Amino acid sequence: MIPVDAALEQIFALVSPLNVETVPLGDAAGRVLARDVTAMRDQPPFAASAMDGYAVRGDALSRGTQFTVIGEAAAGHAFDGQVAAGQAVRIFTGAPLPAGADHVIIQEDVTREGNIITLTQDIDTNTNIRPAGGDFRVGDSIAAPRQLRPADLALLASMNVAEVPVHRRPVVALIATGDELVMPGETPGPDQIIASNSFGLKAMVEAAGAEARLLPIARDTAASLTTVLKLAEDADLIVTIGGASVGDHDIVGRVAADMGLDRAFYKVAMRPGKPLMAGRLGTATLLGLPGNPVSSLVCGHVFLLPALRKMLGLGAAAAPRLSAPLAVDIGPNGPREHYMRAQLGAGGLTPFDNQDSSLLSVLSQAHALMVRAPNDPPRAAGDMMDYIPL
Repeated sequence: MIPVDAALEQIFALVSPLNVETVPLGDAAGRVLARDVTAMRDQPPFAASAMDGYAVRGDALSRGTQFTVIGEAAAGHAFDGQVAAGQAVRIFTGAPLPAGADHVIIQEDVTREGNIITLTQDIDTNTNIRPAGGDFRVGDSIAAPRQLRPADLALLASMNVAEVPVHRRPVVALIATGDELVMPGETPGPDQIIASNSFGLKAMVEAAGAEARLLPIARDTAASLTTVLKLAEDADLIVTIGGASVGDHDIVGRVAADMGLDRAFYKVAMRPGKPLMAGRLGTATLLGLPGNPVSSLVCGHVFLLPALRKMLGLGAAAAPRLSAPLAVDIGPNGPREHYMRAQLGAGGLTPFDNQDSSLLSVLSQAHALMVRAPNDPPRAAGDMMDYIPL
């Protein structure tokens, strides 16, 4: 067995950022920006009104001052004249500031009779004007790498960027293995269970920005597993679920080796998730996850997601960890790094009493994977503990 950190480093060595492609801005949500993108224009491109009101020259803005309204400016429709002293232009939010004006008086601060407005109070120094280029200038950039959020897409659109360079989405083939499995909605036999891991991992992969492919269940024969693995030949990452242990029916390692697997490691000093395997199979990286549901999903958080982030161009880094106090006393840890399912409340982290790796109901209720180092001593309530948020 190797430590978790060593296993993660070897997985990082098996994957690389994928090639760059250009996609329309409307298709870029969640994609990872591969190169810096620069603004094609200033924003705003002109000095603009921040309020509905009146654009004036601000020489005298005291209560009782009057101005003659000489025109109107609205968003998309500028006033093309000049504002002189004692004159005003009715202006609306987003409209270009007329030449000669340097102040927008909000409409609540005036009364109007015909074309004459009168200030009802002294006006402060706030001009209510958005300066040209106040948000960004031509040449300002959004730096890569960056997973594009809705606000980023709006910013790129404002920069007049119609297409963006992004890393290609990794294609992840998910292969559940075992004679005991049937798909949800089917009627299991007396010795069978429902294949659940694939659906949790599919959601995890897609949320990370990759493309997930659910392949047929591979039965516990070399012929069946070989057939399904061949269906995954064009994937960037092949994830097998189950069959990676040492039992007579755990054949993933043997069959993959017969197909040319260059195995990097097998077994990791962690719980849950010890029977983990990784290597290269053809042009793809293969990650062999354990079959126990919790083990499979925990390994997804610890190994699969960091690998995908590197493939997406976001760098090689372990799953982000936070820290919180323990809410209860706990006993010592064993010789393997332990990822304990825990709830996070006002008092801190409370690990579940039952940490069995088959209990999806516990994982579904958990807010965190509380991380305990090998041979970690007993801990008291209030001790700070690292955790991976779920």
